Formats: sequence, C-alpha cells, structure tokens
Amino acid sequence: LWDHSRRRLWLARDRFGVKPLYYVHRADGSLWFASEIKALLEAGAVKPAMNVSQLPDYLANHAPSGDETLFEGVRRLPPGHTLVWENGSITISKYWDLSWKDASTDKQPSAVAQREYVEEYTRQFTEAVRIRLMADVPLGMFLSGGIDSAAITAVMSGLVQEPIKTFSVAFAEREANELTYARLVSDHFATDHREVVVSPEDFWKALPSLVWHEDEPLAHPSSIALNFVSRLAAEHVKVVLTGEGSDETLAGYNRYRVTVYNAEYGKRYERVVPSALRGAVRGAIRGLPASSRVRQKAERTFLTRGADLDDLYFDNFAVFGRGAQTALLSPTLRAAVGQVDPYDAYHRALSTTNAISLLDKLLYTDTKTYLHELLMKQDQMSMAASIESRVPFLDHPLVEWVARLPESMKLRGVTTKWILREAMRGRLPNEILDRKKMGFPVPVAPWLRGQWRFLLDEYVLGERARSRGLFNSVEVRRLVSEHDAGVRNHAERLWSLINLEVWQRVFLDGEGRDMQLATASTRSKG
Repeated sequence: LWDHSRRRLWLARDRFGVKPLYYVHRADGSLWFASEIKALLEAGAVKPAMNVSQLPDYLANHAPSGDETLFEGVRRLPPGHTLVWENGSITISKYWDLSWKDASTDKQPSAVAQREYVEEYTRQFTEAVRIRLMADVPLGMFLSGGIDSAAITAVMSGLVQEPIKTFSVAFAEREANELTYARLVSDHFATDHREVVVSPEDFWKALPSLVWHEDEPLAHPSSIALNFVSRLAAEHVKVVLTGEGSDETLAGYNRYRVTVYNAEYGKRYERVVPSALRGAVRGAIRGLPASSRVRQKAERTFLTRGADLDDLYFDNFAVFGRGAQTALLSPTLRAAVGQVDPYDAYHRALSTTNAISLLDKLLYTDTKTYLHELLMKQDQMSMAASIESRVPFLDHPLVEWVARLPESMKLRGVTTKWILREAMRGRLPNEILDRKKMGFPVPVAPWLRGQWRFLLDEYVLGERARSRGLFNSVEVRRLVSEHDAGVRNHAERLWSLINLEVWQRVFLDGEGRDMQLATASTRSKG
C-alpha cells in the first residue's frame, strides 16, 4: 500500500508464507520488492552473486531457512510480518505469531473429552475447506493417496454437488508409484480423476527451467513432479487445494516421534550408564561397516548422539550436518563462512516460542522454517503452470486451535496426526487411514546409479563444478563412490549438489531458463 500524502510504503506477508515477497534495500535508501527474485535481478536492484553465508544453511536444511536468500543482497519478508519504508529507512514488525498460551497440559484426556476434540476438529477443518472452495473459476484437488489430500477430498465431496476434479502424479518405477492409493480415494468419492506419469527423461530435462522458476535450487525432487501435475491440472482448472501444513501442525513427520523418544531415553541412558560404557557402545557401533544397517540406524539414536537438540534433531535430520560440512567445504569456503550456524533460524524460533513441551517446540520451529520451504515449492511450481494453490490445513483459526490441543491428540505412540485420523474414521478407506507416512517418492537414488550417473560427472565431479572452489574434491568423490557402490544412499546429498551447480549456471553464469541439461554424450570429464 502506498500512502501518497506521507510518501510511505507498507508491505505485508501472509501468516505462514504461502506467498513469497522478496526485497532489496540498498545503501541509497531505495527499496525494491517483488514476488520473484528474478524480477529484482532484471530490474537491476542487485547483480546476481552468491550469498556464501547462506551455504551452510542450504547444505543442512535444503534451503536458506531465515530471512536471507542464496542471492547476495536479496532478503525475504518473514511470514506474519509487515515492512514500512519511509524516508529511505525500513521498519519490519511482526503482526502475528503462533501461540501455545492456554495450551492443554492434559496428558490423558477422558474418552468424552477426546470425542469432543475430534468433533470440534472436524467442524473447524470442514470450515477451512469450505472457505477455500469459494472461487468463480474451475477448482480441483491434488490427490497423492496420503491421508492429508484424501481428507480434503472427503470433506470437499460433502460440500460440492458435481464430481471433484482430482489430479495425481507418479513415476513408472514401482517404488515411486502411489497411484494405487490415489485411485482408491478417487473411486471411493467418485472423483473426475486424471494422472500423469513422469519419465526420468522428462524429469531431468525440466530441472534447469524449474530452478529458474524457483529462483533458488530445488530443495526436493518432488518439486518437479509437482510442476508436472500442476501442468496437467491447468488444462482443466484454475485453483487447486493441497495438503501442505498438516505434518507441521499435527506432528506428521516420523522425526518428531523419533526425537521425542530419543530425548526421553537419551537422558535416562546418560543418567544410568557410565560414561566409559557409553563410549564403548558408541565405538562399537561406529566400528561396524559403513554399509551396515545396524550402524546406520543406531547412528540416528541416543546410543551415538548427545541428548541436546542440536545433535538429536537438527544435525540428525540434516542433509549435510555440521561434521559432514566440515569435510565437504573447501578450506577457502570454511574460512569465508567462519562459524556460521546452519541452524540459526531454528535456534531463533526456539528462543521466541512460548511452547512448553519438546514436541510443541519442534512443531513451532518447523512452521517458521521447514514449512516455509515447502510453501515456496508449492507456490512456485504451481504458479509456473498458472495454477493457484490453497492450503486448508493452514487456516489460521484451525492452526491456533490445534496448537492448544493435548499432545496425545496429535502424536500417540507411533500414530501421527491422531485427531485427523479419528476425524476421518468411517469416511476414508482403512488402507488410507492406516498408511505410514511415505513422503513423495522420487527414484533419484537408482537413477544416479544407473543411466543418469553421468549427471554426477558433469554437475558434481566435473571441472566446471570443481573450479568454483566450494567443495573438497576428495570428499565429493567419496560421496559419489559410496553411492555408486550402494554402501550408502547419498541421493539427498547428491541432489543438493547437482541443484546448486545448476542454479549457479542458470543465474550466476547467465545461462537462464533455456539452459540445457548435459547429456551422456556431452558430459565433462570428472
């Protein structure tokens, strides 16, 4: 909003960061802002250069987690904040936050109380979906076959008369194809269903242009699948509903359960077991072969990790944790980033929340960091196909109410999103209700061991990537070698490195959205 009389500009961003808002505040006091970074580059607000201080955050957490971006000088307005520009100065203020004030501490609600909670959740969730059905254009649903999208479909089916238009995406590989579950939901609610199966050729070919659309490296391979299903949906509708936000508000990720139990048992372990014996156990585990499944699982537990949150949660589930980054970064880059904390945004979130329990603190932290990353993926990949996406699970009255629920209504034993499952019991097939959280499977690991191995030669091991001086070549070759041999699955790490190199070529080297990905015949020598 521009106040002409006061010559004052007022910007605001939605509570969760569903929509992006980037800005550049230059030394001369001028303010440039846009919903895409590439617009700021095109306007000449900044010249494209890497913000190396954000590399540790990117390498650990898929993407920069705070207010800065990978572009030097480009920042993003945090969700739930306003920015006022006046007389060349800017003032940033928070207007909304998620609070656990008056949160229930009841660990075992009575059967009557549980039923009332489920009924109220059902009412509020239904209202959240109903509000997002308001549109004067055709509307549909991204259907994955998981409980989140299935629950929205179930509620939609009771609110509209015509068949719901649903859209699904998968890969031909069996381990990356969940269309059976999506079809189960579609058949159950008689939706007007369409699917797209993405070939590895189409997947990799789309990567450079989608990095251009994203402005930063693609955090997850599923971003590409999301764009393909968005393009399919764009042929039939203009608005889609999606299931983002359920995991971060209802404790849907397995890492929450693992961390809560690791913290609980880790404290007991350190209290009861002598230090020398703990060291012996740790040494025995780390003495197992790197390919050992026992070692790989035990290394994620309190048996080898300290009881602090950095070790149990942040480093435990990072792409490249602190130790891995020490080995990966070149001496020059390590000197440049100094003692940068890759979890700084997470620590700041932890220091501001009024949540009491560990689980609620983790949920709050992820709504301020990881969720933002997912919402950027959702917005930019769908808008690249001119599709508007809406997120009922992030209806803020619903989220505020859920935050105050007893923890057992979210996470109960090994059952995640307990209240959502109960609200949908009798409305969704049991095969959907009782499924474990899968994430969206993309077969990057076998691709990079097979016919697409040459991408590692070009974008990870290649001369052009090495010449940037970012990474220790010996460590990079070790990662590739272990992945090749099947000793460890480094697909997530290698995806991160490939994307970073592609991003540099698209934006920093000026190749742009028309950059062509290397082929097996054009790869450079590693």
